[in-house]
Amino acid sequence: MTIDGPTMDDGPGANGGPGRKVAGAVRIAPLRRRYLRAVVRIEEDAYPRPWSANLFLSELAQRSSRRYIVGSIGPIVVGYAGLMIVDDEGHVTTLTVDPGWHHRGIGTVLLLDLARSAPGLGVKHLTLEVRVGNDPAQALYRRFGFAPVGVRKNYYAETGEDAIIMWVRDIDGPEYAARLADIEAHLESDR
Repeated sequence: MTIDGPTMDDGPGANGGPGRKVAGAVRIAPLRRRYLRAVVRIEEDAYPRPWSANLFLSELAQRSSRRYIVGSIGPIVVGYAGLMIVDDEGHVTTLTVDPGWHHRGIGTVLLLDLARSAPGLGVKHLTLEVRVGNDPAQALYRRFGFAPVGVRKNYYAETGEDAIIMWVRDIDGPEYAARLADIEAHLESDR
């Protein structure tokens, strides 16, 4: 997925300043070994217990049941996301944006790509866990139709924080396609 728009001039510290939307400059590609160093660096910057390069490699080796993507602006990897497929369900395993690029629409672009590609992989429903205290991520997921269905107590072992379990159902229908089209239209109008 590519949404044409701003270029590298909109990176951190550029004349746009913090919060300037750059979603239009994000290019989506499959996560490959050549991106792992950048992905692990973002992972280490974002989480107290980051995934290792070996864990990512293990996930990438499961080609028939996994889909991992990176988002980049020019040569810079700014985020990544992953989907695990079990029967007709897709579990968002990760959706991470480089902390220096937060609040610029990158997470929306990554999730839009996963949600659009999922029905083609046989997925009808999506699920994920999100930290109870991560209000921005919860707002993003609600925008995509995810609704809370439960809590996993002490899910994040490093902090003891609970996770909210969220689901969106019937993503393979015309109503959900219209939701995604609306999200993309808003991305383009935010430029």
